[in-house]
Amino acid sequence: MSQIDLSKRELFKGAGALLIGVAAGRLLPVSKAEAKKIKVEKWPWPYVKLDPTETAELAYREWYRIFCGGAVISSVFSQLRQKVGEPYKSFPIDGFMFAEGGIAGWGTICGALLGANIVANLVIGPRITGVADGELMGSEIMEWYTETKLPTYIPKNPKVPTKDIPLTVSNSPLCHISVGKWMKKAKKSLHSPERRDRCARLTASVAYHLVELLNQWKDGKYETEGEIPSSEFEITAQYNCEECHLSKVPSPPESE
Repeated sequence: MSQIDLSKRELFKGAGALLIGVAAGRLLPVSKAEAKKIKVEKWPWPYVKLDPTETAELAYREWYRIFCGGAVISSVFSQLRQKVGEPYKSFPIDGFMFAEGGIAGWGTICGALLGANIVANLVIGPRITGVADGELMGSEIMEWYTETKLPTYIPKNPKVPTKDIPLTVSNSPLCHISVGKWMKKAKKSLHSPERRDRCARLTASVAYHLVELLNQWKDGKYETEGEIPSSEFEITAQYNCEECHLSKVPSPPESE
């Protein structure tokens, strides 16, 4: 894992069989007959196409109420509550406020990514529902997040001038790295208005991209670019592990 040379788009080429995650994250093929024996809830949830800009604006405003993870979920599900009704009306959006700061301030996965994965998996369903499923869409968003100069979205009425919000590439899905790199470039503290607005805009950017992909899926035009890194490395991982680990990258034992 110290030298990552992946042909990423090869992972799911020719995947005709349904897939299900077993054995600590490994992907194994499941036949259609076997898949029918596995009891899962009914998916997909009813979805109508949403406007990405309106969704991003909602996410930006909601960040100042329930922060990153809850804001992404709210930006999508609050609209679907009005346009669709159940099961969205019963979903406890505010319960995901804990995602702030990389889950209770621990700096792990960015809460916006957590929210996006929750939405994609609940709308589309788990991996057993097909290849272009919610888990792969979530993984695709995570890779996009790590490689993109964020935040991409500028709100209509920003609380902080745009010139005070520089763009950064995280090369990591971790809140600690993403926020830390931005703070270093911007020379702003964690509790500064600029850092807060940066995270609100980043949340809006994730919500915007999520709805773009969901709309493609609704139109039957979505072809996933998502991958499951553990299927490549035989250990739960990300594609840019050296961002944190340097020479101390954990690796699985050699196969016997």
